[in-house]
Amino acid sequence: MSLKPNFGAKVLRKLIDLVCVLILTLISVSSHAKQPPNIMIYLADDLSQRDISVYGNEFIATPELEKIAASGLVFNHAYVASPACAPSRAAMLTGLMPAKNGAEENHQYPRKGIKSLILNLKALGYEVAAFGKVAHGSKARGESFGFDYYKPHSNLYNYDNIGKLERMVGQFLKNRRSNRPLCLFVGTTNPHVPWNDPIVDYDPNHVELPPKFLDTPQTRRHRAKYYQQIKTLDQLAGRLFKMKTQHLGDNTLFIHSADHGSQWPFGKWTLYDYGTRVPFIAHWPGKIKPGYTNAMVSWVDLLPTVIEIAGGSAPDNIDGRSFKPVLLGDSNQHRTEIYTTTTADGDKNIYPSRALRTAKWKLIHNIHPEYAFTNHSDLLRRDGAGMYWHEWWELGQVNPKAMEKIMDYYSNPEFELYNIEDDPWEMNNLIDKPEVQFIVKSFKLKLHSWMQEQGDKVNNKQTPRLLNKTESWQTVLQAKKSLVN
Repeated sequence: MSLKPNFGAKVLRKLIDLVCVLILTLISVSSHAKQPPNIMIYLADDLSQRDISVYGNEFIATPELEKIAASGLVFNHAYVASPACAPSRAAMLTGLMPAKNGAEENHQYPRKGIKSLILNLKALGYEVAAFGKVAHGSKARGESFGFDYYKPHSNLYNYDNIGKLERMVGQFLKNRRSNRPLCLFVGTTNPHVPWNDPIVDYDPNHVELPPKFLDTPQTRRHRAKYYQQIKTLDQLAGRLFKMKTQHLGDNTLFIHSADHGSQWPFGKWTLYDYGTRVPFIAHWPGKIKPGYTNAMVSWVDLLPTVIEIAGGSAPDNIDGRSFKPVLLGDSNQHRTEIYTTTTADGDKNIYPSRALRTAKWKLIHNIHPEYAFTNHSDLLRRDGAGMYWHEWWELGQVNPKAMEKIMDYYSNPEFELYNIEDDPWEMNNLIDKPEVQFIVKSFKLKLHSWMQEQGDKVNNKQTPRLLNKTESWQTVLQAKKSLVN
């Protein structure tokens, strides 16, 4: 049987066409694989790590974050640079610790000339947008970090702020026409005080009270209000994640974290874990394997990591270091030591402290133990978290153990040492135990050396309250107006 003369030519042409299609497909796949990912970073405001169910809390349900965590990487050891809004967020956006960037006290901002890492992302071709509370302060302050688009909304602490934030982000993504990769920051003010959400889902009689707390009716009521705020921020997490999938696709790195711990006694403004240890969840389909990691990371590491994922590299002269290898499963370690600082918050909190933490141990240096530790809660007693302080003080007058806890709040020794593995709530100060003096000596030397390297001169511009002048701290300041019911 003979073949038609053009049969072989036809077969050859078809084979050539098929090969061309395969080559073009491979080029397309390769090109897509090299596309820089979109990035969405969702920030909570005043949220301690142990206060969401992702980390085992049985009293507070955060089902949306649990869904994200189930297919993402959960960091057990994520810490902020400072447990107050302005210094923590400035450290994140610059990759520099507070003494180096200049934002040491709350409501302070980086010094002129300090560069924002947002500019590094823009240099890589990214559009960088921010909604809600991302930088600290006014719209102009936020824009000074270099965002392409910055939209804080008015009345940030109104209980409906979540709905406003969701609508702004949704409208932006729906109307966006840019082909540039996007890095989108979304910052809620939940669960920052005032806790205005109506208590719907939590019974004040069934809340967890940390061991350093006093058990009073107002404490329980405000604990339930705090829980309710966390539920709301969890709901927004689910909605943002849905927007991410709908508008940005699977090639998107989604990160959730918080600027520091919650505004409760022994939390915000302190260097205990309840003030400095925060949630950190990362999700990126096909890139990040689900699970938990014990790698220790700092908030100054966040943007250097994002920059490397985006295809660049952060400056060498900053404190932050990329933990991209941890995210992608190439390493289970990052830092062995975490340093944190706190200095002051206006005239409410004047108590400079520095800390060094490892996986097991923490040393806290209270630089002026003669100062009384105070903050908005005990001085205002009406700003969300502080409504219960009258009850605490009254209970202390008739209950010596209650007064002991109250004085543990106001007064601290110069140095504190805790074995965090055995004592997660930092109840038992081991600083004078003979068997740990080699740790004390080593940690003191390391902390001192680190402060010198940072140029940390403990710049405190506020007038302190002294323990030996009880009238300066056993007082109630007149608030401008009541912010809670």
